[in-house]
Amino acid sequence: MITVTIDPILLSIGHFHLRWYSLIVLAAVATGVWLAAKEAGRKGFVTAEIYDVALSVVLAGLVGARIFHVIDHWPDIFAANPVRALYFWEGGLAIWGGVAGGLVAIAIVARRRHWNLLRLLDASAPGLVLAQAIGRVACIITGDSVGKPTSGPLGLAYTSPDAMVPQLGVFYAPMPIYEIAMNLGIFAVLWTLRRKKGLPEGALFLLYLILYSAIRFAITFWSSYRIVAFGLNQSQISSLVALAVAIPSLVVLLRRGSTRRMEATHRKPTRPSPMSSLRRDDRIESSQ
Repeated sequence: MITVTIDPILLSIGHFHLRWYSLIVLAAVATGVWLAAKEAGRKGFVTAEIYDVALSVVLAGLVGARIFHVIDHWPDIFAANPVRALYFWEGGLAIWGGVAGGLVAIAIVARRRHWNLLRLLDASAPGLVLAQAIGRVACIITGDSVGKPTSGPLGLAYTSPDAMVPQLGVFYAPMPIYEIAMNLGIFAVLWTLRRKKGLPEGALFLLYLILYSAIRFAITFWSSYRIVAFGLNQSQISSLVALAVAIPSLVVLLRRGSTRRMEATHRKPTRPSPMSSLRRDDRIESSQ
């Protein structure tokens, strides 16, 4: 069991509060953008151009993440004070909203700049999941993503009145810790496969979606997210939608790649037959 005694507010000056959440999320975003730009440069993109569009993609991701969080927690947090939906620095970003918002922005940018979208997504995948792992450290301090109350061997309890938990001193399932471990594991897989020859473009990003969706669907049974439909919460429904899209897409990509490799293997260069060579030699001799 772990008792978190850190105050989520790092510094207060009048009505201004600097929170650990903001600093850690900023560090996560910076790390993710840096790694994505590095991978994009390795894949043939101009690194400076990646940094040029990074801000718009990040902002779209943050807006999407906040919208999903507000929708999920509208009845218990935001219905009484809707203006609080704008206080994103307090904590509260839904990962699936961030992925959706970022995807839309990347697709628009790639279309406008005539970039290879699948290659760009592959370059972004390792940085994205590493940023998710770092960002969840902020959730440990803030307490905005803890799970259900638990009496198991591992739990998080909070003492600060600024922590975003239902009740102080109660141990909750440590969802942020689970997600940090999950994201670091996925990062290790993607980082290992990123140079694998024969892997079709887009496969790395789809693999990220599949691994993240499957594991998150399972672990969020211990979360305290509001049930939306069929006994599932918003995160689980989003995970199922992502799996329904990503798995068939990856199968199609791998089959196409396999077909192309087989065609290349069986395609042999045409050589002139011995008879045709003899005829050509005869024509040369007769002309002489």
